[in-house]
Amino acid sequence: MVDDYLSDREQEEALRNWWRENWKWIFGGIALGLALLGGWRYWESYQTQRAHAASQQYARFQDALVQSDREQADRLLQELAAEHDASPYTQQARLLLAKDHVEAGRFDEAIALLHAVVEQSDDEELAEIARLRTARLLIQQGKHDEALKLLDVGQAGAFAARLREIRGDALVAKGDEEGARAEYAAALGAADPGQVDRRLLELKLQQIGGGTTPNPTPGQP
Repeated sequence: MVDDYLSDREQEEALRNWWRENWKWIFGGIALGLALLGGWRYWESYQTQRAHAASQQYARFQDALVQSDREQADRLLQELAAEHDASPYTQQARLLLAKDHVEAGRFDEAIALLHAVVEQSDDEELAEIARLRTARLLIQQGKHDEALKLLDVGQAGAFAARLREIRGDALVAKGDEEGARAEYAAALGAADPGQVDRRLLELKLQQIGGGTTPNPTPGQP
């Protein structure tokens, strides 16, 4: 409303005064915005380049495993971990090399790789898969208590049925059939279709004196 009462000359003078007082802030804001935009684009380009480099190293690692060149695979994994430790490619490479070690009977080497995935993976599901595989290897080594300590039911999430089954396996190996029955029953209760082999799980339960709940006959309550 005040502007309505100013003459054209007064308005021009007010605008010039405002510009003299604020031009530095305006240009500073523009420069800062351009710098942030340029920095963001540089960061995106940098991340894309790093992801591409990691994928190429992972492909070379896979080739080495296919050719059974474990020395080369080990070296490539070390390079991948040194340069791209947070990358999913590094965690997948660790899982693949761990599988190779298991097939060769080198359980300690496999466990070390799986522990690295558990500790360093940003993917919670991938970390849980590595944890479950570690527990199975510990059971095979007779380290039942270590396996049970590793299998935290409270953090199992979508893997609850599988985790309960492995806990049951550890307890059977320890001779604790009562505890194993409870774990197998809990696994059956938590299992989603396809998460566990229900028939195998029911067989395990029957072998230690547990019963299973039969599926209802069609037409019966």
